Amino acid sequence: MFEYITAKEAAEKWGISQRRVQVLCVEGRIAGAKKYAFVWAIPKDAEKPKDERIVSGKHVKEWGL
Repeated sequence: MFEYITAKEAAEKWGISQRRVQVLCVEGRIAGAKKYAFVWAIPKDAEKPKDERIVSGKHVKEWGL
């Protein structure tokens, strides 16, 4: 039987925001995550997905001013 944690608990465990965890769940990037009404249930042993927002391997902020 699986044990689940909330998005808030996963955020604290992985060091990211609760909203980011929710987005990862919506995108299907957290294996086994299920939504019950307004709450995400995430398997306790789920791995933090790799951050695919940064493609180049480094973040560069350019303002173009």
